[in-house]
Amino acid sequence: MDEETHHPAQPGAGAVVCSRCGAAADSDYAPPTWVCSVENGRRQYFCDDCARLHIRAIEGRLDSVWW
Repeated sequence: MDEETHHPAQPGAGAVVCSRCGAAADSDYAPPTWVCSVENGRRQYFCDDCARLHIRAIEGRLDSVWW
């Protein structure tokens, strides 16, 4: 319960980009409809279209390389 809250991106760090299709977010923060996944210690963001397409793999906790 003592976990630190992390924000999706720091302001000014550049636009957040979908790791699957390359779509860029409109702001420096990931939209609330995007999915954040931590794979191999690295954060990856997936847009709502990619997340919707691969929702079963995401819920099954498969790494993105498998889908």
